[in-house]
Amino acid sequence: MSKTVLITGASTGIGRSTAILFAEKGWNVIATMRNPEKANFSSDKIHVLPLDVTNSDSIHTAIAKSLEFGKIDVLVNNAGYGLMGAFENCSPAQIQRQFDTNVFGLMEVTRALLPHFRESRSGVIINVASIGGKMSFPTYSLYNSTKWAVEGFSEGLQYELEQFNIRVKLIEPGPIKTDFYDRSPEIATSDLKVYDEYVNKIIPKMNQAGEKAPAPEVVAKTIYKAATDPSRRLRYPADPGAWTAVILRKLLPSHIFSTIIRSNFH
Repeated sequence: MSKTVLITGASTGIGRSTAILFAEKGWNVIATMRNPEKANFSSDKIHVLPLDVTNSDSIHTAIAKSLEFGKIDVLVNNAGYGLMGAFENCSPAQIQRQFDTNVFGLMEVTRALLPHFRESRSGVIINVASIGGKMSFPTYSLYNSTKWAVEGFSEGLQYELEQFNIRVKLIEPGPIKTDFYDRSPEIATSDLKVYDEYVNKIIPKMNQAGEKAPAPEVVAKTIYKAATDPSRRLRYPADPGAWTAVILRKLLPSHIFSTIIRSNFH
């Protein structure tokens, strides 16, 4: 019997590539997104549903409809929003949206599916974090803070769920060549202009990293590996750049690592 995976944020980029890969591997795929009319999948293995992770009613409706397909084996929390810019320029509404999407939405989708996983006494929860959850970068203070939150949430949650045979996995991509750098990020601006020169110097360098980065299929393969790995392994760096960054962050003293970051972006 084919297994089933539910993916949030599946309209583009990593989510879309993940949906296609799982379908190619013979899985039933529930690909959720805010605007399902924009979906463009050719496989009959992929079923599209509306789901907005910032809307509780949308989450619970989508989970209920998903369970009509039968047992769900894997949840991939992929939906995300990127807010760039100086913290002091960010409005309260932007800060709220950053956490609503990347943290609270992820948590609510997970909570909504946990009763099903507990009843089944099986399941895999895969949270797409970032190397930005292990280290921080200029103009990404808020985005990084949400990914650090996902790291901490996932690390703690794994212990609580072991008794139900539910595994938790973290995917840690580095820069990936998706529309994250064109469509997803929002650059915070305000009447306070003191950060403009700094931000205008950093953002192009961040975009260059995205342009040279691996394709989202690299992350999709890592997600599939995590979904099918029966071990209790928690973290999966998703590409060579991520592996290198994580190793350097672990081995180098903090002040030296910070100097490297400054030298690359300042």
